[in-house]
Amino acid sequence: MMPPIDLTLLAPELWITLLCCLVLAVDFIWPRFSKRGLGYLSIAGLCPAGLMLIGLFRERGALFGGMFVVDSIAVFFKLFMIVVTLLALLASLDAVDAYPSFRGEYYFLILFTALGTMFMASANDFLSLFISLEFATFGFYILVAYLRAEARSNEAGIKFFILGVLSASLIAYGTSLIYGATGSILFTDIAKMPLSESSLGLTIGLLFILVGLGFKIGAVPFHAWIPDVYEGAPTPVTAYLSIAPKAAAFALILRITFTMLGGSPEVWRWLIVAMAILSMTYGNVTAIAQKNIKRLLAYSGIAQIGNLLIGVAAASKMGGDSLLFYLLAYLFANLGAFIVVIVVAGGTQRDDIDDLAGLNRRSPLLAFAMLVFLLSLAGVPPLAGFLAKVYIFTAAVYQDLLLLVTFGLINVIISFYYYLIVVKKMYTLEPSDPAPILISPPMKLALSACIAGVIALGVWPAPLIDLSVATTELFSNLPLR
Repeated sequence: MMPPIDLTLLAPELWITLLCCLVLAVDFIWPRFSKRGLGYLSIAGLCPAGLMLIGLFRERGALFGGMFVVDSIAVFFKLFMIVVTLLALLASLDAVDAYPSFRGEYYFLILFTALGTMFMASANDFLSLFISLEFATFGFYILVAYLRAEARSNEAGIKFFILGVLSASLIAYGTSLIYGATGSILFTDIAKMPLSESSLGLTIGLLFILVGLGFKIGAVPFHAWIPDVYEGAPTPVTAYLSIAPKAAAFALILRITFTMLGGSPEVWRWLIVAMAILSMTYGNVTAIAQKNIKRLLAYSGIAQIGNLLIGVAAASKMGGDSLLFYLLAYLFANLGAFIVVIVVAGGTQRDDIDDLAGLNRRSPLLAFAMLVFLLSLAGVPPLAGFLAKVYIFTAAVYQDLLLLVTFGLINVIISFYYYLIVVKKMYTLEPSDPAPILISPPMKLALSACIAGVIALGVWPAPLIDLSVATTELFSNLPLR
């Protein structure tokens, strides 16, 4: 007889599933219901899920034979997804009102992808990894190509779909090799096996898995979809795509590298180091030549992924702590920058860097917000990005990854150049259209939350550093530093 299932561990996912069904049913049964009202319903419905997750932070348990786990890592990333989704929904309200059709379905798809990323955070075997990853990605296939009348959106959707299928096939094939070599797909079971007795199939299978996840996070050389998809997708979708699926993929990378293979970093560290160096260097150098702000942020995001991979390469508890803190800093700065682009593009219908010229004269709040976000991404004190970079570089230094840190510091200097080009245009040039830019209350709320997050994490980081340290208590098999 099977033991009873503790549904409290699954309560947040069940709640969001019901919320998805409710949003879809209201839109279908009551077509006259305000589409913006569906957005507010989605935002309100996410709050109880966040409260449930806070109550689960100290809980540890597993469901379905260990395939679904609830621990501090899972809860941290699920709360992260809730915050990202709330901010993305607030930033989407005005843009969705302007969509010609399928406005109600947009909110359902955002919730649908959020649900998939939450399942990813609890995946504890390669089968649930694959299913939850595709669960989340399926919604993004539709969202990226949401503006069917625009060629750029259609092109972005096709490219994202093709490369998404490629990465899925790599993960599926890698899973088959790992199962053939070990006879198990559970992370915890494989972690107990001595890798010295493993076959070549396990090593190659892990390589395929990490390459597939490299596609999902957009690390070089698996980044080809990032710039075109970011530019072609609707800007609110780009903002959400730049954070949520990447963070969920990092949850999986941490489980594989730190939990399953934590005792043998030499098996995978070389690949992570190479991806980090290539991502930082290629992302920052290529960003210099960009004329479109979404493409600039795309290449900036590739470089930031390289910084995050430094925490993985450190293969220590401090590396895990610093990665989680960096994700929080990146969340507010990157999402905030895209919110500014959404507001400005709402008035100009364009997203070139030159469209930000003279922004300080049109909207001092937007210009100040973009200044704060770009300086944080560059790593200027006392903003969140500075502490995040110091923390993650320190973790690498303790593991003698001095070459990786050297490349990181050089790339920080390179990034200043293209970030400050945008700042210069905002504050020194005259705008082509002097009309003030109006900001709706939801956008002001989302923008203010991002500004507050960037400044608070830089000035008073202790609470969230403590949260990151408490979250990674599971990595007891790793060196502290």
